[in-house]
Amino acid sequence: MSAASANAGSRSWSRLDGVDLLRGLAIFLVLIHHVNIRLVLAKVPFTQGMPRWLVDALFWNGQFGVQMFFAISGFLIASIALRRWGSLGGVNVRDFYLLRFARIAPLLLVLLAVLSALHFAKVPNYIVQPNTGGLGRALFAALTFHLNLLEGWRGYLPGSWDVLWSLSVEEMFYLFFPLLARLFGRGKIFIAILGAFVILGPLGRRILTEGNPIWREKSYLGGMDAIALGCLAALLASRTRFSRRMLRIFGWCGGALIVLILGFAPLRALGGFDRLGLEESILAIGTCLAMIAAAQTRWVAPRALQPLLNLGQRSYEVYLTHMFVVFACFGIFLRLGKPMWAVPVFFVTTVMLAAALGELVAHLYSEPANRWLRARWGENRLGSAIVGKGDAAPTANPAV
Repeated sequence: MSAASANAGSRSWSRLDGVDLLRGLAIFLVLIHHVNIRLVLAKVPFTQGMPRWLVDALFWNGQFGVQMFFAISGFLIASIALRRWGSLGGVNVRDFYLLRFARIAPLLLVLLAVLSALHFAKVPNYIVQPNTGGLGRALFAALTFHLNLLEGWRGYLPGSWDVLWSLSVEEMFYLFFPLLARLFGRGKIFIAILGAFVILGPLGRRILTEGNPIWREKSYLGGMDAIALGCLAALLASRTRFSRRMLRIFGWCGGALIVLILGFAPLRALGGFDRLGLEESILAIGTCLAMIAAAQTRWVAPRALQPLLNLGQRSYEVYLTHMFVVFACFGIFLRLGKPMWAVPVFFVTTVMLAAALGELVAHLYSEPANRWLRARWGENRLGSAIVGKGDAAPTANPAV
C-alpha cells in the first residue's frame, strides 16, 4: 500500500479479498458463538463426548472474532485516512466524524427504534429489565457509546442490545482518533500513543478488571489495543514496500498465529497467554500480519471462498441484525422439542439466514443511506478516496 497521491483515481479504494475473508471468518465465529450460547442455556448436550479443546475451537471463539474485527477496523480506518488526506496529520476532523456518522448511524438508529418497539410490545428476549437500568438507560448508553460500561455495572442486556458493546469500544476510540492524529500524526508521538494502547490492552483484560467477568471481556482498553495494532499495521504498510518473500512470511506467520489462538486452547494455556491477557494481542498481531500480506500482494481468494467473502463484506449489517435470526431460529428449535438431529440444522440455518438478512439490509437501507448522506454533505469532498466497489470499505467490521 502507498500513501495517497494527488490523483483521485489512484486514491480510489478497492476491496481486499484477504481483509474481507478475515471479516467473514470473524463474523462467522460470532454467529456460531451466539447459537452455541442459546443451546448451552437450554441445556442441550450436543457437545457431549467431544474433547474440551475441540468444543472451544468450534463454538466458543466469538470473543476472538470481535478482537479480529477490532484489528481490521484499525487497519482500514488508518489506511483510508492515509489515502484520503495523505497523512494522519492531515485528517479533517469534521469530515472524519461525518463519514463515521453516515456509515454507522442510519442502521444503528433504526435498530434501536426496532428494539424499543419490541421492548414496549413485551416480546420475550427483547425486554430490557429494570435491574439493568431499563430502556431509557440502555438507549442512552448505546447512543453515547458506553453500553459496555452499563453491562459491567448492571449485568448483561438482551442479546440484540448486548452486541452493541463492541460498537462502544470502537466509536470511543474513533472519537479521539482524528483529534490525536491531527495534533500528533506527523510525528512519532502518535505512534507512541498507539503503542501505549497496545501495552495497556492485556492489563485492561486482566489486572484492571477487578474480578468483573463482564468488564474483562468488554473493557475499553481490552479492545483498543487491537484497533491500535491495526492502525500501526496500516502505517507500516503505507511506508514500507515488503518483498514477495517477506510478504509470504507475513501471511504464513499471521495465519499460524490465528490458527493457534482459535484452535489450540491447551497450547495457549501452556504458554500462559490467557493468564497474562495476551491471547487477544497475539490474535490481533496475526490478523495484522495477514492484512499487510493481503494488501501488498492484492491476493485474490478462490471462488470456493466467495460465501465467506460475501459474509465479510456485510459484516456490520450481519452483526447488528443477526440476533433477530438467532432468537427466531431458536424459538423454532424449542417448539420442535430440542431434538438432537436439529442442532446442526439450527447452526447452518442461522448462519445462512443471518447472512441473507445482512445482505438485504445493506442493499435496501444502510448502503443507500450512507451514499445519500455523503452526497448531501458533498460526495466529492467527503468520499473521493472510497468509490465504486469499495464504497462500503469505511466500515471494516461490526463496530465500524
